[in-house]
Amino acid sequence: QVQLVESGGGLVQAGGSLTLSCAASGRPLSAYAMGWFRQAPGKERDIVAAINWSRGGTYHADSVKGRFTISRDNAENTVYLQMNSLKPEDTAVYYCAAAYGYTLYLDSNEYDYWGRGTQVTVSS
Repeated sequence: QVQLVESGGGLVQAGGSLTLSCAASGRPLSAYAMGWFRQAPGKERDIVAAINWSRGGTYHADSVKGRFTISRDNAENTVYLQMNSLKPEDTAVYYCAAAYGYTLYLDSNEYDYWGRGTQVTVSS
């Protein structure tokens, strides 16, 4: 079992920045790919970014490319999402997820473990 706990969400003005953290426990994340997803009210849960834990490959959705950056700290068993130039349309609950495997996973159905989410609200 892998437990994931997100933190770092909050209220920020448009143009501001936030850094989300996802702390994992239970098992080392060296065998897991990680992803950040978000879900706005009335919308589906969408991939934001993903990282291949062992090789460092990353994916960022077009809507966040150039503004958000996913990274990981192997020693701390933590994944981060640096969010810059935030827009009101970035408002959502952000979820961290872990998928067993060494490639990048973009489909939420491929993820095995999920955190409870952290709210990000961007005001205009």
